[in-house]
Amino acid sequence: MKYLPLLAAVLVSVSLTACSSSNSAKIEDGSASGLDSSLIDESTLTVGVESSDNYNLTPEERRKFEALKQDNVIYFPFDSDRIDSQYVPLVQSHASFLRDHPEISVIIEGHTDERGTPEYNVALGERRARSVALYLQNLGVDGHQMSIVSYGEEKPAQYGSSEEAFARNRRAVFSY
Repeated sequence: MKYLPLLAAVLVSVSLTACSSSNSAKIEDGSASGLDSSLIDESTLTVGVESSDNYNLTPEERRKFEALKQDNVIYFPFDSDRIDSQYVPLVQSHASFLRDHPEISVIIEGHTDERGTPEYNVALGERRARSVALYLQNLGVDGHQMSIVSYGEEKPAQYGSSEEAFARNRRAVFSY
């Protein structure tokens, strides 16, 4: 009977932990990502970190930062995590800014269209976010500046079941 209060405390703790969630984002371990994740320094990537906009930027840097926040989406072909060559300049401009401003961090969000199972789409969204993170790291961005999150099909950019809607939802988004 003297262990009953301890058992009750453990059960409450376990049930509270099981019920907690974080921002409805889903992260997988990436073991089947298709990317060579050994090239990503996993110890420096974080997940779900809030970013701040209180940076000491010059007016010119502020304009560039605001422009990057507007030009922040990479679209992917169906069932792919490969960055198309048309998006290389976009990724390079984000990488250049991040290298020049190590105090600024970015969350890379991976998204998919609604086709596929929810589990598959979460994994595909993660592969898309990781491919962008890997590219940024290869361009010299410090891994501490990047976080990745996969929303799978849960946050569509456009609702509908047309090819146009599907294409707009297959994306990675730089979120500062």
